Amino acid sequence: MSDWNSVTIIHKRLPKGTTAKSKQVVNAAQRTGVAVHTQLKYGAATNKHPVTPLNTAKLDHETEELKHEKLPLDIGKLIQQGRNGLGMTQKDLAAKICEKPKIVNEYENGKAIPNQQILAKIEKAIGIKLRGKDKGQPLAPPFKKK
Repeated sequence: MSDWNSVTIIHKRLPKGTTAKSKQVVNAAQRTGVAVHTQLKYGAATNKHPVTPLNTAKLDHETEELKHEKLPLDIGKLIQQGRNGLGMTQKDLAAKICEKPKIVNEYENGKAIPNQQILAKIEKAIGIKLRGKDKGQPLAPPFKKK
């Protein structure tokens, strides 16, 4: 006599329309023999937005060549004359204003992009005005507060 009792096997399945996102769930499905389809999405898990700015075409058609304003050569000559008048080298002046000698060299040759803070330091170090209407004049002593 054979015993033919019915046995019910219950599998827990995901509802239709949902996807398994964890690696653990995907591995479990592969072990049971379920067909698994994985897809790598372009740009997934990044914070990049493929939006181009509106003025991109305007920039592409731009023909004007833009350059930074350089320090005029006459100011470079004033720096050189003031430094030589005090008997300083470029290295000495650079040490006095806490900058690199290359900066002083660029300012004297007119190749530097003007920085008002550096110009103010050089003015104080050599005692000559480098900005404003009266360039080349001796720097006025600072006012004393009473």
